[in-house]
Amino acid sequence: MELKRITEYEWELPKTGEMRVPGRIYISAALLKPLLAERGEGGEGEGGGHEWNAIDQVKNVASLPGIVKASIAMPDVHPGYGFPIGGVGAFDPDEGVVAMGGVGFDINCGVRVLSTPLSRKEVEARKEEMADALFAHVPAGLGSEGKLRLTVAGIDEVLSKGAEFALERGFGIPEDLEYIEEGGRMDGADPAAVSPKAKERQFRQVGTLGSGNHYLEVQFVEEVYDPEAARAYGIEQDQILIAIHCGSRALGHQIGQDYLQELERASRKYGIPIRERELVCAPIKSPEGERYLAAVAAGINCAFANRQVIAHLVREALAPLFAIPMEKIRTIYDVGHNNVKFERHRVDGAEKTLLVHRKGSTRAFGPGRPENPPAYRKVGHPIFVGGTMGTASYILRGTEVGMDKVFGSGVHGAGRAMSRVKAKKRWRGDQLVRELAGKGIVVRAHSLAGAAEEAPGAYKDVELVVEAAVGAGLNAKVARVRPLVCIKG
Repeated sequence: MELKRITEYEWELPKTGEMRVPGRIYISAALLKPLLAERGEGGEGEGGGHEWNAIDQVKNVASLPGIVKASIAMPDVHPGYGFPIGGVGAFDPDEGVVAMGGVGFDINCGVRVLSTPLSRKEVEARKEEMADALFAHVPAGLGSEGKLRLTVAGIDEVLSKGAEFALERGFGIPEDLEYIEEGGRMDGADPAAVSPKAKERQFRQVGTLGSGNHYLEVQFVEEVYDPEAARAYGIEQDQILIAIHCGSRALGHQIGQDYLQELERASRKYGIPIRERELVCAPIKSPEGERYLAAVAAGINCAFANRQVIAHLVREALAPLFAIPMEKIRTIYDVGHNNVKFERHRVDGAEKTLLVHRKGSTRAFGPGRPENPPAYRKVGHPIFVGGTMGTASYILRGTEVGMDKVFGSGVHGAGRAMSRVKAKKRWRGDQLVRELAGKGIVVRAHSLAGAAEEAPGAYKDVELVVEAAVGAGLNAKVARVRPLVCIKG
C-alpha cells in the first residue's frame, strides 16, 4: 500500500483489493512518520500487548459492507480494537453494517466542560484546597462506587433516560440538558438488550470517574482565538473551567464483551469476513444489528447520566468553597467520542441518512445544524481536545469543511504515542506528581501506577494534532486551556 499525498494534511490510501472505498488520513508528515515506521513490526493498541497498525486498520474498515465515501482517520489516530482510535466510518443503512470495533468498550466516553465565574487569579493560591475538595467528593479509581445505590429497575431507568434520570434525582440543573449532545438522552435505547451481568456491574458506579485516561481537571483559559465562538460559549481569557472526562464505566465494557461474541456469530451467519477479532459486525437492519444498536444507545445514556452526576458533585465541592451559587457553574457542552448514530449528511450532492461510527473521534457539527443548541447554531458546537496532565488542551468547533469531508467529526485528544505498559516502565507515578507540582499543576491520584500510565510523554504532541485538524480545515480553534488541578483515578 502506498499513501498518496493530497494536501499538506490529507493523504489517500488508494482503493485496492477488497477495499470498497479509499482510506482518508488527515495528518501531518510529522505525525504520520511513526505510523509508517510501525508498518511490518506492529504497533501497540489501546491496552498494549497487541501488535496492530492503524493504517492497516483503516484499510480493514474500508473493506466493510456498505461503507460510504471513505474510511477516515483523524490526526490523533493510533491503533485500537478493530477500528483505529481516531477512526470514522459512515454506512448506508440498507447495505451497511454496525461494527463493535467502531464504538469500542468505553461506550460514549466523552468530555463535559463546566464554566465558572472564577478567574485564574482567584484560584491560584487555593489550588491545593480545590484539589482536596474535588478528590474527596468525586469518587474515582478502579472499582470506585458512587453515591447512588440502584436496583435493577433503577438501572433500567438510567439506560432509558440518561442525564434526565440524574436530574430527576436532584443531580444538576435543568439548563444542563440543553447543552448535552442528544439532550442527554439517546433515543432507541432498550435495557432488555443489555445483559444482567452488565447491569450488575453498574449498580454502584453511576457518578464515578473511573481510572485509566479518565480525569477531572481544573483549567484556565490561556488564549482565545475565536472571540465570536468564545462569546457564544460564554468563555473568556483567564476564566476557570472544569473538564470531566469519563464514560459508561463497567456497563459499557460489559456490553462490548457481550456483543463481541454475538456479532462474531452474526458475521459468520451473514458471510462477512472477520479481518480482526474486534471488527465483527452485523447488517444494520438485521436482528443482531438492531439489538446491538439498542444496547449501545443504553450505554450512551449511562455515560450521560454518569457525567451529569459528576458535574453536580463538582458544583457541590466548589460552590461553597468559593461562595458562589451552584447554578453559576454551568455546562458549556457535553459530547462523546466513542459512539455510533444515525445522522443526515450530504453525499454526492444528496442528503442521506447514514450510520456514523466515531471511535476516539468527537462529533463536531458546524454552523447551522439543528442538532446544536440554539445559542451555538451560528458558530457550531464546541469540542474538547484533551492534552495531558502537563500540557495544554483545546476547545475547537466544527466547520463546513469538516461536515463535508469527515461527516462532521473532530479530534478527541492528543492520542497515545506509547502503550500503558511501556509508560509504567519508563515513569514513576510519585516522581511524575512532583515534577508536575514544580510546574504549578496539582495532581491527586488514587493510583500512582495509573498516573504513570498517563505521563505526558506517553502521548503525542497535542499542538501537532490540533495543527493538523485545523490545517485540514476539519475543525477551528476557539481557545487553548492549561491545567491547574488534575484528579486521576
